[in-house]
Amino acid sequence: RRRRPPPPQSPLEKVAAQEGLSLHQLSGKWFLVGMASRCSYLAEHSHQLEATTVTVTVLDGQSLAISTFRKLDRMCWEIRQHYLPAQAPGRFLLKGEGRCSKVDVVVGEADPSSFIILYYQKGRSISVKLYGRTSLVSDTVVDKFEQRVRAVGLSEDVTYYFPTYGGWHVALGETRV
Repeated sequence: RRRRPPPPQSPLEKVAAQEGLSLHQLSGKWFLVGMASRCSYLAEHSHQLEATTVTVTVLDGQSLAISTFRKLDRMCWEIRQHYLPAQAPGRFLLKGEGRCSKVDVVVGEADPSSFIILYYQKGRSISVKLYGRTSLVSDTVVDKFEQRVRAVGLSEDVTYYFPTYGGWHVALGETRV
């Protein structure tokens, strides 16, 4: 009898989660700086990207409440999500509506005082997001992000950077040093 080959390894299984990270270090406000994804909607609407902020709250020492604030059609929207702990530290599960809508999330690399790189996988599709404590991060951090993007098979043609203008920083209280 022939054996079935093992299923191919998920791209996210190859991503190491940041070690030694306390979830409480992730609390607070973050700015979405960049994103790499093969999402066709993002590609078609990349010229309409708006400054986006996220507030992270640690709920029970294990899960995260994520509030995303963004402008859409000249209105401010808040999207709330709950990241549940997964099988290992730094790994989370985001459950959506329906059976096939779970998203695996990994905290890939972080310096909680300045940046965090998160990986998201839904089905076989993977995306990578770069968040900063301010809307501008150093070139070194951008280089790390771009290396991480390439390591999961994405490229610069599917990497998008978010604007740092639009009144959000005043409305949401960003202070520049």
